[in-house]
Amino acid sequence: MVRLIASIVGAAFVLVLGIALFGSIQGVRNDPVAPTAESVAHKHPKELELASNGVFGKFDRRQLQRGFQVYKEVCSACHSLRLVSFRDLTKIGYTDPEVKAIANQWVIEQPSINPETGEPATRKNIPSDHFPSPFANEIAARAANNNALPPDLSLITKAREDGTAYVHSLLTGYTTQPAALLKEFPDIKTPTGLHYNPYFANLNIAMPPPLTSDGQVAYADGTKATKEQMSTDVAAFLTWTAEPNLEARHAAGFASIIFILIFCGLAWGAYQNVWRDVKH
Repeated sequence: MVRLIASIVGAAFVLVLGIALFGSIQGVRNDPVAPTAESVAHKHPKELELASNGVFGKFDRRQLQRGFQVYKEVCSACHSLRLVSFRDLTKIGYTDPEVKAIANQWVIEQPSINPETGEPATRKNIPSDHFPSPFANEIAARAANNNALPPDLSLITKAREDGTAYVHSLLTGYTTQPAALLKEFPDIKTPTGLHYNPYFANLNIAMPPPLTSDGQVAYADGTKATKEQMSTDVAAFLTWTAEPNLEARHAAGFASIIFILIFCGLAWGAYQNVWRDVKH
């Protein structure tokens, strides 16, 4: 009797779930969700080929230095890089004296305390310091950026889907809002103070176009600084800041695969040797 009651209750439960599912499907078919401007106009990041892509990828040091130059001259005015220290730049090809000079000449100084008065002060950066924030705090950052908070860029390529490609596409994606889109969705006109960018999640971003013209940065190695080149280089640099040990990880993974293959071969050979005289 208990089994019969349990079976009836289970069957009733499954029936109710089936009716609910059928009703949901019918509701979607009869009253589909209206498309939004974001679903219509939002674009997936464009593919970006870098030397670091793939399982055997390695960083292009010259490109990373160009990307750092773009960050220094364009991005650092608003965006912090708080998880990276100046001395980390030796990993992308800068010498110790060059790093010391970069730290010493950095526009934003390190917050400090005057030992004589106890009052807040600043001091010159040294190689062991992390890159200082361009703003004293979040309130100051929002006040300077139309109430928008510029994100820290240390891990930005890890924090966004298709991060490296996303950074590149976002920087080159600023455009005029399409008239056809406004005609279909008249209520989504880009508000004053925002900028239309189809690679941004809600299409309107507070950050003005940071790369405005070719030659905005004069590369030290003589590379022609087009907007495409600058956006690619800074995307590569931010890929490195998010995963500076990528090359070591690739090497370790490759070595592990080789080890496993050799181990499997030796194990198979040992198995064959141990059981060679045993009839199956």
